[in-house]
Amino acid sequence: MAAPQPPKENKDDYRKISGAQKAAMFLMAIGEEAAVKLFAMMDDDEIRELSGIMSSLGQVNSEVMERLFGEFVEQVSASGGVVGNYDSTERLLVKALGKGRVDGIMEEIRGPAGRTTWDKLGNVSEEILANFLKNEYPQTIAVVLSKIKSDHAARVLMNLPEEISIEVIMRMISMESVKKDVMDGIEKTLRMEFMSNLAKRASRDSHELLADIFNNFDRNAETKFMGKLEERSVESAERVRALMFTFEDLKKIDKSGIQTLLRGVDKDKLGLALKGASDTVKELFLSNMSERASKILKEDMESMGPVRIKDVDEAQMAIVGIAKDLAAKGEIMIAGDGEEDQLVY
Repeated sequence: MAAPQPPKENKDDYRKISGAQKAAMFLMAIGEEAAVKLFAMMDDDEIRELSGIMSSLGQVNSEVMERLFGEFVEQVSASGGVVGNYDSTERLLVKALGKGRVDGIMEEIRGPAGRTTWDKLGNVSEEILANFLKNEYPQTIAVVLSKIKSDHAARVLMNLPEEISIEVIMRMISMESVKKDVMDGIEKTLRMEFMSNLAKRASRDSHELLADIFNNFDRNAETKFMGKLEERSVESAERVRALMFTFEDLKKIDKSGIQTLLRGVDKDKLGLALKGASDTVKELFLSNMSERASKILKEDMESMGPVRIKDVDEAQMAIVGIAKDLAAKGEIMIAGDGEEDQLVY
């Protein structure tokens, strides 16, 4: 199917721009790296449609782009934010794909990662799983624990009330083969009553989502849209600003963490990033390098001469991304504003 062409004579009339055209403009504006990630989530028809529109957009004036992002910010930061839940997603997919295909898709995205319900249970903390299971029959708990890894089962047992744990252990000792229909029923209950509710509780706050998006704006776009957001809701703007993690926040990483980060950062990109950093952050990195490496980096930074703010922003965002990944893996620790606070990703 040929991609619809944007009506050039109406391109600057925002009211006449289609949803697909807005999506194409958005993809062009967020940069190659972010756009590639979004394209990877689309099917071939969606890619063909959007790429066809992108290739024929031509020049889109700044007023249109400002209104597009203003609309986006307003929708995401509205009172309820963008609320994505499993029921609404399933209804949308059923309309597009039909019930048969959607059942498989929804099963894959419900709950923690894993191919089956039992795989997914293995990724649920023992405290949460024990809290759910303590209201089930001991026989049911015994069946569940027999299907997960023994070390995980042990931790779940230790988190159950003692009288329940003993009863479950006795049932496991005497447990025979469980009929398939019984097993299917237990799995269905876990999937519908526990895994889906767990996934819903873990859904992301809209302000956190917006903070991540703002982190990927260059400083001009960030200033502009933060100002627009403040005009609509000062409270939302303050919450987003508090959740944002910037290059300057790297000073919250301890000495060993900075050294770990340095091992994963391209030195050319680091020099470019530090050109726009505060003296505190510059000294943080330079002091955690060898004297020779520090001297070379300083010389490289001096030899760069004037650099574009856009290039500095991109380099800083790349390093912040690496820091977040390392924090998520537990390889570095990022302290919060309070002595006992930490940012968790």
